Amino acid sequence: MRAKSFAPPWLLVLMVGVVLFVLTLGATMITGNTNYLPTLLLLGSFIVPVTFVTYFYEYIRHREISIPLLTTCLVAGGVLGSIFAGVVEQGTLSTLNVPGLFGVGLIEEIAKLIFPIAMYVGWRYRHEADGLLFGVAAGMGFAALETMGYGLTTLIDSNGDINLLTQVLLARGLISPAGHAAWTGFFCAVLWRQREKKGHMVIDLPVIGAFVVAILLHAVWNINASIIPVSSLGSLLLILANMVIVTVSLVLVLNRYRESRKAVIDGGLVTPE
Repeated sequence: MRAKSFAPPWLLVLMVGVVLFVLTLGATMITGNTNYLPTLLLLGSFIVPVTFVTYFYEYIRHREISIPLLTTCLVAGGVLGSIFAGVVEQGTLSTLNVPGLFGVGLIEEIAKLIFPIAMYVGWRYRHEADGLLFGVAAGMGFAALETMGYGLTTLIDSNGDINLLTQVLLARGLISPAGHAAWTGFFCAVLWRQREKKGHMVIDLPVIGAFVVAILLHAVWNINASIIPVSSLGSLLLILANMVIVTVSLVLVLNRYRESRKAVIDGGLVTPE
């Protein structure tokens, strides 16, 4: 019998990651050694994404989804999505006005699906839980790499301000589960669910609706991020609007999580706690 750990795997990942991040940050600030900066960026960008994916893997995984495959989805899904989104946005979007920001949402939601769709077409992973897990992993990989990019840009533009870099990494890391991971995870869960119901690959109204919802949430978040409030009331309204987007995004993906977990427990794919 396997010995039970004092804490669940996701919590161990979070605790170890936070300790390593704090140690690296302290060493960087004490010594001023820029060699620590890549490690700081890597840890700050990936701690929350890896923790979130580990949590989902622990509670809704299908027996056939291995850790190497999920890691490949996280890394390859993020890299491929980032490359595709960057190239397409550079080639098609000349301005980031409201239509352009909707275009960014559309492009990035498509980009994050490259690896999950390969798994979908392959047909081996057939349960809604599989789609949710692949979507969350690819979304989190994309989010982590995007955070690294913003962190590096902040570091360069601020002439090496470590405090500002830390703020960016913490803010983006904490919000990441309610962004890319939630939108892609929700859509993939619906895509897999509909195929599971129909017995074959299908693009029907629920699938189209889920994709439109993901794009809208993504675009409205981008629009809010582009607004510079000119008053305290404007700042408050912007915060409230972002809280609504975060809440809706998390409700959507956690609802699919609950349904997926119930299905895999009823089907004997995981053991209930």
